[in-house]
Amino acid sequence: MRGFFRGLALVVAVVGAWALAPAAWAENTFEVANIHVDASGKSVEEARISAIAAGRPVAWATLFRRLTRQADWTRQPVIDPAQMQKMVIGYFPINERRSTTRYVADVTYTFNPEAVARVLQAANIPYTSVAAKRILLVPLAPGYARNSAWTQAFASPRFAMAAVPFGLPPGDAADAAALNGLNIDTATWDHLAPVAAKLKASEAVLVLAQAFGNKLILSVKRVGAGELPVKQVVEVPLLQNVVATYPGAADAVMRVVDDMSKNQKVVDYSQKGKLIADLRVASLAQFAAVESTLSAVPNVSNVNVAAMDIGQARLVISYLGSPEQLKAALSQAGLVLSQRGGAWQLSAGTALATP
Repeated sequence: MRGFFRGLALVVAVVGAWALAPAAWAENTFEVANIHVDASGKSVEEARISAIAAGRPVAWATLFRRLTRQADWTRQPVIDPAQMQKMVIGYFPINERRSTTRYVADVTYTFNPEAVARVLQAANIPYTSVAAKRILLVPLAPGYARNSAWTQAFASPRFAMAAVPFGLPPGDAADAAALNGLNIDTATWDHLAPVAAKLKASEAVLVLAQAFGNKLILSVKRVGAGELPVKQVVEVPLLQNVVATYPGAADAVMRVVDDMSKNQKVVDYSQKGKLIADLRVASLAQFAAVESTLSAVPNVSNVNVAAMDIGQARLVISYLGSPEQLKAALSQAGLVLSQRGGAWQLSAGTALATP
């Protein structure tokens, strides 16, 4: 073990302070699919180049809304074509159709996470650094019914790629018992946990739809394990009748759910902090794995090794956002940050454990 730390000390002497990348998230977060392009030119190749170029700003607008809060959508940075081309590191077309002068396709664009982070930080726009997790969504009108028009509004295929992935209650006898008589005002996580567990969801959202005059009132409440409930009410104009209003109302609900998720996870990069955490490791390989993982956490700006002993290291972690957001980002990366008796502990999850 002492030999291991002599080797580790050499690594620390060289690395000293790790200069960490500003952003490195799951690749699919920065992939924007199904952008339809259609362009003409003097040749099919000219048309193809024009079509792909025209699709980039459309994909950028989609990505921007995925990463940021609705309140910031009007602040979308304008990117010139040359910079936009550098931000997109790849594209993949499907459903291609060509003629001698026309090109049509559905394109998936992949953006460079670090380039996107630089643009958003330069514009001082907070953005999410943690991918949204699957939630349980329970439509109420006023109670839950699996085959109701309100529930079916959320079963639409257009929500298959929702910013916040969700599942409806499976609808078996146990679910019926758990959801029977559910009241949005008094419902807690404990009421919904058994149903959410079937979807492997750690949060649930209840959505109550009530017609009032010429409006549909939508009450949206999010509950989660160990979290304070969050509630928001929105209104949508009533169309010919309540059922005809449900599809648009479902869209409005998903915008609220998206904002609830982002308000919880979005990182304000003007907020900065620093903490000291003790890390226990079993080998140089595990230390290197933790180092690599920390460099991929977007709101970790810098790490210094302050002290070392057999089997452990003391790290000074500079971060952006709040400590809770740091914990969430580290957790998604496979690291567990906890506080005991006022001292921070950092440990590697199962995926980073040394065999």
